[in-house]
Amino acid sequence: MTTFIGFNTINQYRKFTLVDFELIKRDLSNAFNIQKGEIPGRPEYGTNLWSYVFENQAVDTTQEILAEVQRVAGGDPRVSLQDAQVYPQDNGMLIELFVRVVNGSEAQLLSLFLDQETRRATFI
Repeated sequence: MTTFIGFNTINQYRKFTLVDFELIKRDLSNAFNIQKGEIPGRPEYGTNLWSYVFENQAVDTTQEILAEVQRVAGGDPRVSLQDAQVYPQDNGMLIELFVRVVNGSEAQLLSLFLDQETRRATFI
């Protein structure tokens, strides 16, 4: 399997290197925490998911959320999104992603919580 190596300073105090799936999780977390169009020169990077947090979770809204999750995850060539589910929560929204690392064997479950109070997306 290909080894992905990257650099991370968030919640890191001595070892700043992340590899493989931990690096992919950090990069996906960054993409889900940045508003679409927020980075100069990269208008398509980021997400519009925060506009759905306060919406009623109807079938149309859920389909739009899943399409946005697919778009964001599809922006990372190292992973393939196998499935995603959306669950409304009291303080936000829980999104379960089943992702497979390209050239990997099995899909892994990532649970992403979008907290409307802190406006942060975190993997739990």
